[in-house]
Amino acid sequence: MSAVLEGFDSEKEDGQFRLMVEDDLDTVITIEEEVYPFPWTRGIFHDCLNIGYLCWVLELNGKIIAYSVMSVAVGEAHLLTIVVPQSEQGKGYGKKMLNEMIQHAVDDNASTLYLEVRTSNKNAIQLYHERGFNELGIRNNYYPAEQGREDALIMALDLSFA
Repeated sequence: MSAVLEGFDSEKEDGQFRLMVEDDLDTVITIEEEVYPFPWTRGIFHDCLNIGYLCWVLELNGKIIAYSVMSVAVGEAHLLTIVVPQSEQGKGYGKKMLNEMIQHAVDDNASTLYLEVRTSNKNAIQLYHERGFNELGIRNNYYPAEQGREDALIMALDLSFA
């Protein structure tokens, strides 16, 4: 799989994927709290690591510039989160992480990759559309929000075409 990533020149910026480990959680929580008004807790990430979800980070020069969590079971994958620190957004790292997670889902014999995304997250929705995800429906009041709850757009990617 190859993709042209805006802002990411692999010859100049040698980002490396690796499994997330417990020692990453201080950094991951710092990024999570910077990016989201309702961040995941350390306990959530700890549980994801311990139950065998695919938890990956993208590192550049020893610094985490993206991370993701995905579950795979019974031929289906569910992308739970992709996060890029605010200082690194718009450089193609989210796309790079998404492509990596799609490849892991394919390698684990998933036929479909599902995700939910806030309906207000237009940049993420555009990225998912560009990568071939289809809209399946809406989960009403799915995410906590400053003014109550926000709906989630349910999206899916047929991995037989990935």
